[in-house]
Amino acid sequence: MESNTVSNTAEDAGASGDGLSGADRPVSLADADALDALVDDAGVALVEFYTDGCGICASMEPVLGNVARGVETDLAVGLVNPRDDPPLVERFDVRSVPLFVLFVDGEPVARRAEGFIPGEDLAAWVDEHAV
Repeated sequence: MESNTVSNTAEDAGASGDGLSGADRPVSLADADALDALVDDAGVALVEFYTDGCGICASMEPVLGNVARGVETDLAVGLVNPRDDPPLVERFDVRSVPLFVLFVDGEPVARRAEGFIPGEDLAAWVDEHAV
């Protein structure tokens, strides 16, 4: 499997197919089951929690694709709207969006909720915590 792509397992678990490969853009995750499949299948996964209408969230999507291609590790990248699956708000303590959660071996290891994060900063953060 090529790095930076999402396996069929995550896609079959509820990720919406938008016709773009994981290397080009993050995969949209429909619910907690799709999120769990993504992070369980990937060694390292970066997930953005967003809401519709959030301009900063939308502006991060192309940045996330660049980060996936620019980090040292194989990285799966996903987007999930916790309003589509409300228990995610409590499970990940979503207080503001965008919220970025980095998973290693299926476990959340780091999180950031600072608004727009430049790609270089986000890539360095991923590389720092994905060891």
